[in-house]
Amino acid sequence: MSTFDNATADRPIGLTAPSGIDRAAHHRLDEAWLAAAWSHPTTRVFVVSGGQVLIDDTADGTELVMTPAFEAPVTETHRYFLGTDEKGVSYFALQKDSLPGRMDQSARPAGLREAGLLLGARDAGLMVHAVALENWQRLHRFCSRCGERTVIAAAGHIRRCQACGAEHYPRTDPAVIMLVTDNQDRALLGRQVHWPEGRFSTLAGFVEPGESIEQSVAREVFEEAGITVGEVEYIASQPWPFPSSLMLGFMARATTYEINVDGEEIEEARWFSREELTAAFESGEILPPFGISIAARLIEIWYGKPLPRPRSAG
Repeated sequence: MSTFDNATADRPIGLTAPSGIDRAAHHRLDEAWLAAAWSHPTTRVFVVSGGQVLIDDTADGTELVMTPAFEAPVTETHRYFLGTDEKGVSYFALQKDSLPGRMDQSARPAGLREAGLLLGARDAGLMVHAVALENWQRLHRFCSRCGERTVIAAAGHIRRCQACGAEHYPRTDPAVIMLVTDNQDRALLGRQVHWPEGRFSTLAGFVEPGESIEQSVAREVFEEAGITVGEVEYIASQPWPFPSSLMLGFMARATTYEINVDGEEIEEARWFSREELTAAFESGEILPPFGISIAARLIEIWYGKPLPRPRSAG
């Protein structure tokens, strides 16, 4: 539980709000149940392609474009069961090479970074599930044990090798993301080498084999910025299917303060007081992280109020 107490601490993090969807994993191997659910008139289906879906702005807000199953595009194997809601409605995603055309309506394609800020909790939850499955399916078509092609099973949640019998499951790579503060309660923000000028955010990195998440926080901060940290406090997690991460968010307290960036991942890092960060936002010198990311929420918890919306850059 976080010791930070302000109005931002209770705001939901993007892609983590309760979606109202029961993933109903016990149905994934029940082919008869899945067939009945697919043919039910209340079932809703949407297409995912290249990490994008169709969304539409309606009087009730932005929504996923979903159709009954009988109106959905045909696919032989890439049909993923995502779960059911409290009314018993089943939801499926179809992986296709392209999104269906909707030239007669206002629907438009969108990726998760855009759609995640616009969709309600149910639709955002469905989309993040579908995008994560699509990413995994596209990258794991062959068996890592024998090299033969695998086939889809469990409604999109397993790939089986018919040659050697191996089963492969969607992978999730744990990554730590942390806001480091110093003895003056300044925040450490860094800029990756490939980011546009002025874009700063929290530090982050992947957990290595045989490493605890606390050890990972300390290692990544030291490797990227030359700062050692002591106390590490877990805040929250966020699914991040770009392509397959789970972001574990922390606050960390620095015990040394001289910055020495690695120059490979982080090109620049700076300590900011709240006043300095406010002035940098207002002048446009610093561009905040995107609102959908847990990085934005970690900074907000320290900052004490919502960050300004990011401007486009570069």
